[in-house]
Amino acid sequence: MRPLRRGLSASRIRLLLLWAVPEQHQSPAERWAERGFSSTQGLQDGPGESSSEDQVTVHFINRDGERLTTTAKEGQSLLEVVVNHNLAIDGFGACEGTLACSTCHLIFDKEAFQKLDAISDEELDMLDLAYGLTDTSRLGCQVCVKKSMDGLTVRVPMDVSDMRKQLEVGKQSKQ
Repeated sequence: MRPLRRGLSASRIRLLLLWAVPEQHQSPAERWAERGFSSTQGLQDGPGESSSEDQVTVHFINRDGERLTTTAKEGQSLLEVVVNHNLAIDGFGACEGTLACSTCHLIFDKEAFQKLDAISDEELDMLDLAYGLTDTSRLGCQVCVKKSMDGLTVRVPMDVSDMRKQLEVGKQSKQ
């Protein structure tokens, strides 16, 4: 995406981003409730559909310091884990894992971070927009659970940045 963006003006980037998002008159919460949050298979799987042998325990430290503990299936993204278990993390995963925001920004400890798969350029671009960025930051929509992650603890940063809101503010100020 970096080479593509270099050749585009800011207005063309907005046009591309707005073109990719269907216009709807419902709030995100209404759309999520209507469609079960996402059209991806992983987010529609019901709880309890796999054996306890396939489960991995994951801990999230919320913005207020509350520890949220849940189980995940191997292969699920950390965003899917939060959504499927209705964890109370305000505004988490607003773009539904499409790499259009940084609201699923998570901070890992160094040891766990070093074991994660390689980070893509697209994820790096979105992380550049995240508040509270650290050397061990990743987007939860891009990190898939593995058996070796059992007992993983990740921290939700204090602040959240949603690129989509910045685009809306820019559009309103031009009107």
